[in-house]
Amino acid sequence: MLQALDGPAVRRWAELAVLALTANRAAIDHINVYPVADNDTGTNLLQTMRAAAEAANTAAEERSDLVLAALADGALHSARGNSGLLLSQVLRGIAQQAEGRSPMGADLFREALHRGLQLAGQSVARPVEGTLLTVLRAAVDACRDAADELPEVVGAATRASIKALRLTRTQLPVLNSAGVVDAGGRGIVILLDSLHAVVCDAQRLAADSPAVLDSAPSAVELPRHDSDYEYEVMYLLSDAPASVAADLRSRLAGLGDCVSVADAGQVLPDPSTPATWAIHVHCDDIGAAIESGVELGRVHGIRVTRFADQLGEAARGGSGQRAHTASGDLAEGRVVLAVTRGGRLETLFRAEGALTLHIDEQGVPEARELLEAILDTGYGDVLLLPNEESLARPAEDAAQAALRAGIEVVVVPTASPVQGLAALAVHDPNRRTADDTVALAEAAAATRRGELSVAAGEALTWVGYCRRGDLLGMLDGEVVLIDDDRQRAACLLLDRMLSSGGELVTALIPEHAPSALSTVLAEHLRGTHPEVELICYPCGESTTELMLGVE
Repeated sequence: MLQALDGPAVRRWAELAVLALTANRAAIDHINVYPVADNDTGTNLLQTMRAAAEAANTAAEERSDLVLAALADGALHSARGNSGLLLSQVLRGIAQQAEGRSPMGADLFREALHRGLQLAGQSVARPVEGTLLTVLRAAVDACRDAADELPEVVGAATRASIKALRLTRTQLPVLNSAGVVDAGGRGIVILLDSLHAVVCDAQRLAADSPAVLDSAPSAVELPRHDSDYEYEVMYLLSDAPASVAADLRSRLAGLGDCVSVADAGQVLPDPSTPATWAIHVHCDDIGAAIESGVELGRVHGIRVTRFADQLGEAARGGSGQRAHTASGDLAEGRVVLAVTRGGRLETLFRAEGALTLHIDEQGVPEARELLEAILDTGYGDVLLLPNEESLARPAEDAAQAALRAGIEVVVVPTASPVQGLAALAVHDPNRRTADDTVALAEAAAATRRGELSVAAGEALTWVGYCRRGDLLGMLDGEVVLIDDDRQRAACLLLDRMLSSGGELVTALIPEHAPSALSTVLAEHLRGTHPEVELICYPCGESTTELMLGVE
């Protein structure tokens, strides 16, 4: 368990929060009935947090306060909707309180969360009980009585937020009528629960909470919209003094509802610099809402959404809506999802019956991308083949996040496409999930993986020094030979892989390899291991010279 948050821990928090919001986005959109049933709270929270996480990842810092400042800055400049604006203020308050104090321990976390509540509350024209602010206030109050250790403080805040979220059903009539909890409050629970997972070794407190996992009852018809107003208007107001906030809130409140005026300037403000404000209002008179800001400063970054258009998009399944995760309408049966690089490999895996997530040769997929691919399958039971050793952790993160969306995901440990193909060959959708999972895992484990690649520079390996341009033969991730002739190196690697036996060799040959390579391998096997079968597949563009699998 962590006793303090450093920079990497803050980035990990942001990463897990994005994953959890991705998994819960459609469900949160589905229960979005207050203040307006516009079905976008989950989407807005996710887009805001994703921008925050991206900004935090660009801050190559070890200090938690500097990473928190980057996190808040990303949220402030990309906040979406009223919920996203409030989230940005929470993060801004945390970053402000942490300034110059790193790492973040229990006492600082208490102060920072309280400051986040203050800024979020100040931005709302008419606070109401039973909302995001109510849930956050319960978390802040719980921190005061917790023991002076970070895990206890974060745990107390998270438990209190879950309890407060359940109570929102009774605090707002519209929530009670719909039989749902507050959508924004659910987002705060996810944020705190993600932090708890970082601090307490992946332990999730919200995982077993019906208040967090349950979607809205099927009796609630979607899409719907019950606002008295037609448009959502957001913009930034710069070159305006701090004194304009109260006046602007008053003006906008006379035009519509859901009014927020939040400080979106520097996370760590300079009193000598004019403030920048993020404005949000639901209204009918777009011009009047914008003019209210023009009279006080420089208006820019205007975004106007017509609710009728937004709901039409939701009904068509756009805007990232995933009806299957919101309503529980998941396809029956089990599907295999394989990560593939290059179009040829994608075609190969699809021909074997798998769904695929196609990434380019240089791409490094994040857990979020894997999770979105899992959600897009539409199935409630998914076997995931990462097909690269480096994707093991993001694949497990995505699987855990998918579980919170009601999808059972098992990551089959395939460290190479050849292991993925071996696993896929024994897949039987008619078997029990547990039996099928074991069969795929055993097939992958029984396949030795080899790879021929070009050395990028000088290095010391297990078999001696290599120079830039040398061919390296890799067996199960370790260098076992160095050579300068491609065909000879391929045959030597194959011999090394077959030294402990084997019945079937699978060769994935990239398009830039010599056209005679498959023939050379076949002739070599006929002379040295005539009992071994060889199957060659073209794998398209690849950074490797050859991939081999021996079963």
